[in-house]
Amino acid sequence: MAVQVEIWTDINCPFCYLGKRRFEEALDAFPHKDAVTVVHRSFELDPTLPKDHSDAVVPHIAEKYGISEAQAAANERGLGAQAEAAGLTYVTSGRDFGNSFDMHRLLHFALEQGRQEQMLDALYAANFAEERALFGDTERLVEVAVSAGFDAAAVRAVLADPDAYADAVRADEAEAARLGARGVPFFVLDRKYGVSGAQPAEVFTQALEQAWSDHAPQLAMVADGDACGPDGCAVPQRD
Repeated sequence: MAVQVEIWTDINCPFCYLGKRRFEEALDAFPHKDAVTVVHRSFELDPTLPKDHSDAVVPHIAEKYGISEAQAAANERGLGAQAEAAGLTYVTSGRDFGNSFDMHRLLHFALEQGRQEQMLDALYAANFAEERALFGDTERLVEVAVSAGFDAAAVRAVLADPDAYADAVRADEAEAARLGARGVPFFVLDRKYGVSGAQPAEVFTQALEQAWSDHAPQLAMVADGDACGPDGCAVPQRD
């Protein structure tokens, strides 16, 4: 008996970074943790960006939401505080954003090797915990993957072939649309329960417990009569 959790994310998404940690907090405390399988799925926040795109996050946020750069910077500091509370490092200035398609292809490459978690953690750390730019630089991606224990030549081969794992990424994105995901992170448990956003750990705990309870056998009692138990046997009643 196992529970499958699928998590749609994008490397650009700070709430995905935060949501992953909060979900892990719930999963670590879940008594049936070893029976839970986690798979990370692809979702691009902006698939229209050019492959080599890299730009500063704060001005982008200000322009996208029609706020000042000071307000955008304050928002980043707020996210940094949430990340710190969750035990994560979050660089609040100087980060970049860009096209994440190649990163998602690498995540499918890593999934095939049974090491998707390591690749995702390395990409998140490179984006949110380091000041160096991450997007639009193939060699930077190779460096990040190698830091997670992947073979440099194999990673370069994937990145050099635009078709490698591309269909898998597109299939994930199509499935997200079918399931009604309009943003990320988006968690799906056993294709029955959905959790949207970087919810508190308690919410993920409730979702895991609900999914697990559905797997537990439920008996429909046809009749219930006198029986013996740990406290003894029912005493027959006399008229």
